[in-house]
Amino acid sequence: MHILDGKKVSEQILEEIKKEVTLLKQENKKIPHLAIILVGNNPASETYVGAKIKTCERVGFRASLIRLPDSIEESALLNKIDGINSNDDIDGLIVQSPFPKHISPEKVIERISPGKDVDGFHPENLGRMALNMPAFVPATPFGVLQLIARYKIPTAGKHCVVVGRSHLAGLPMSLLMMRNARPGNCTVTVCHSRTADLKHYCMQADILIVATGQTETITADMVKEGAVVIDIGISRIPDASKKSGYRLMGDVKFDEVAPKCSYITPVPGGVGPMTIASLLMNTLEGVKRKYKQV
Repeated sequence: MHILDGKKVSEQILEEIKKEVTLLKQENKKIPHLAIILVGNNPASETYVGAKIKTCERVGFRASLIRLPDSIEESALLNKIDGINSNDDIDGLIVQSPFPKHISPEKVIERISPGKDVDGFHPENLGRMALNMPAFVPATPFGVLQLIARYKIPTAGKHCVVVGRSHLAGLPMSLLMMRNARPGNCTVTVCHSRTADLKHYCMQADILIVATGQTETITADMVKEGAVVIDIGISRIPDASKKSGYRLMGDVKFDEVAPKCSYITPVPGGVGPMTIASLLMNTLEGVKRKYKQV
């Protein structure tokens, strides 16, 4: 059994990005600039945004945080997005979710310019991705692809079972593993909350990718010997013994599943660190595209 060490791989990627930014500076070219809109003061969102800004600074990116109150009207938020879309100095834009209930996530996603949508959620980017055309790939699935590629895990002709169908993870993940690309070329089965006999399908997986948000959904009796298991799920579980007051758990019962696997991601330290690294890869790619157009 091998651990797919997302922390280690993300460190490699960030060092590669840092070197590219250094070259951009030496050539007096534009330094990548990521803008993040944070609506309200959700504690988890504060943590995620703080980590993104800190990582931007580490690799030499510029990062701008735009804080807005959770009482902001939807129209005002959309106008703020329009202003960033028209600002040529900003290369990537994230509007951190979740949003207040009175704000439509669909309207926010559609309002972001596809060329600055480094989260990869705009319908244009998802459509181009599905057609294997150049596009910003959603950061978490992109991170999974990077793990698979850098550990040289064969995918062509394998049966990949994706558990979960959210537009953030499961849906794009299934499309990516199906594409005529590398990694990819899998036969893909998608399971979800209405799937009858989930165990039956999971047992067939050469590559099992789980993104349900339900802790320890996958147990040892659901995984075949030698499978590759990638756990995208991450949940905060109250734990008084921890300084933070919680611990992080995935969708896979790691301790009992791991011995059966050829490769498996831990939680934390697996897919999580890859998400921010992939987000920065997208932002850097946005800058490089601009130079190709000149």
